[in-house]
Amino acid sequence: MRYDSTMVDRQVGRNAELFAQSIPELDSREERYPYLRILISLIDQAHPEWRQAPKKVERIAELAHELSGGQLDTDEVERVVRVRDKEKGYR
Repeated sequence: MRYDSTMVDRQVGRNAELFAQSIPELDSREERYPYLRILISLIDQAHPEWRQAPKKVERIAELAHELSGGQLDTDEVERVVRVRDKEKGYR
């Protein structure tokens, strides 16, 4: 299958990019939350080198924003990353 655009990040992949582009279509933050968690996990698995990076939260949020074609709010993604990290016992 051919696509009109090039992949934003080959490590994350085309399917994650298409997934990220579908998330903003959901109406509320509550509906988007579980899908953002999945997207963040995909990014985290694709970029394990970011796990100890000082700007990890910002990097993940910016990549999610880029993967979505600029549709995802970086502040919303950052909040979800922080909640996820807190639950996992990071920071």
